[in-house]
Amino acid sequence: MNEHLKNDSANIGNLLNIIKEQGTDYLNSIEERSTSVINNNIPEKQELPESGFGTEEALRIFNEKFEPIMVGSGGPRYWGFVTGGATPASIAGDWLTTVYDQNPQSVTEQGDASAKIEMETIQLLLKLFQLPESFLGGFVSGATMSNFTCLAVGRQWLGKEQGRDIAKEGVSGTVKVLTGTPHSSSIKSLSLLGLGSGNIVKIKTEEGNREAIHIKDLEENILKLNGEPFILISSGGTVNTVDFDDFKAISRLKEKYNFWWHIDAAFGGFAACSETHQHLVEGWEYADSITVDCHKWLNVPYESAVFLIKEKYKILQVETFQNSNAPYLGDPLENFSYLNFLPENSRRLKALPAWFSLVAYGKKGYQEIVDKNIGWAKQLGQLIENSGDFKLLAPVRLNTVCFTLKDDAKQDEVEQFLEKLNDTGKVFMTPTFYNQHKGIRAAFVNWMTSEKDIRQVFDLMNEIITEIK
Repeated sequence: MNEHLKNDSANIGNLLNIIKEQGTDYLNSIEERSTSVINNNIPEKQELPESGFGTEEALRIFNEKFEPIMVGSGGPRYWGFVTGGATPASIAGDWLTTVYDQNPQSVTEQGDASAKIEMETIQLLLKLFQLPESFLGGFVSGATMSNFTCLAVGRQWLGKEQGRDIAKEGVSGTVKVLTGTPHSSSIKSLSLLGLGSGNIVKIKTEEGNREAIHIKDLEENILKLNGEPFILISSGGTVNTVDFDDFKAISRLKEKYNFWWHIDAAFGGFAACSETHQHLVEGWEYADSITVDCHKWLNVPYESAVFLIKEKYKILQVETFQNSNAPYLGDPLENFSYLNFLPENSRRLKALPAWFSLVAYGKKGYQEIVDKNIGWAKQLGQLIENSGDFKLLAPVRLNTVCFTLKDDAKQDEVEQFLEKLNDTGKVFMTPTFYNQHKGIRAAFVNWMTSEKDIRQVFDLMNEIITEIK
C-alpha cells in the first residue's frame, strides 16, 4: 500500500478535524468573504507527483494556490444568477453523503438500499410544495438535467401518441414544442434530446411588461396543429422577472387538447411555501412534469435538483431510461430501481442533504426563508423605485430585482457600473438584457441575507454611481 495512503488511513480522524476547522472558519467568516476575485492568476501548474505528498501537504498546496480564489458564493450578498446558500443541516447531510458514499438505485434488493431515503425525501418535498402523491420524483444534478429528464419522457409520450417508440427508433420528423419565455436549460435539453431548438413555436407573451404566455395566442397556435400532439414548456418563474404562466388557464386547455405539459419551476416553485404568493403556482398539480432546483431556494449544496413526473407515465419513463441489462416484467414499481427511471447509472446520494434540511427546519422554516427573501427583494425594489439614479425594468413579483440606470442615455455605462460594483467584493450581481435595455439582476434565495445587507448594498450602489457620473 502507498505509504501516504496508509498513513492517511491511520490518521483519518485528525485529517477530518483539520478540514472541519478550516470549513468552520470559512462558514463563520462567509459574510466578510469577497464575492468576487479581482486577480485570479493561479500559480504555476501542479505536476503529478511520483509518490504523492499525503493529504496534509495536498491541503497546504490547495490553500496556497486555490483557496484564495474561493468566493463567498454561499454568503448573504451573492445575488448573481440564482445561487442559494447551504443550511447547516444540509452541510451535515452533504458530509455524510460523502462518508457513506452510496449509489442510490434499488429500494428492495440486497446491498445498497439508500434509494429509500430518496423516495422519502421526494414525499417530503411534495408535502412542502402541496403537490399530490401522484408524482414520482428523483434527484439529478441540476435544473438542466431535470428539464432533460422530464422532456425525455414527454418525447416518448409524444412518440406513442404518433404510434412510434422514439426511445428505440430514434427521432424522426418534427416535434412541435410550444413555449413563451423558456429558460436556456430547456432549449439545451431540446438540443440534447434531438428535438431541435429550431422546432420551438414561440407563443406571444401577455401585454404590459410581462413574460407569461398569452393564453389566447397559445390556443390559436394549438388549433393550427389540427390535433397533432405537442409539448408545452411553461414557466414557473422566468429568470429575469419571475413571471408565471397562468397554470389554471393552461389546465383548462389540457382538458380540451392533447399535449405534454412541462413546468420549469426551478426556483419559482418555492412560491408554494409562501401563504401570500402560493397563488402563483395554483393549478401546477395538473402538469405532467415539473422541474425544481434544490440548490437554489432549498439552500442545499450543489448539485441537487428534482424531476417530478406523474406516476401514470411510469412505463414511458422506463422505456426512456431502462438500463439495457435490466429488463422489467409487469409493473416497474414492484421492483423499483432509479436505474430505470433517470439518466445516470451512477449517482451520489443527493437526497440526503435535502432530507436533513427538510427534517431539521420543516415547513415553517422554509416558509420563513422564502418570505424573508421575497421581502428583501421588494425592499431593494422600493429603494430603486424611489432613487434618482436607478429604475426597475419590471415589477418585483417574487425574489428577483431586474433594474438598470435611470437615464436611458447612460445605457453604455451599465456594464461599467456593474463591474465596479462587483469589484468591491461586497456583493455580486449578474448582467442581463430585458425590454431593449441592458440590465442588472439581483436574486434573493439565501437563508442568511438580512436587512443590513440590503442597506449596505444600496449605499454601495449610490457611492459607485456617484463616482462614474
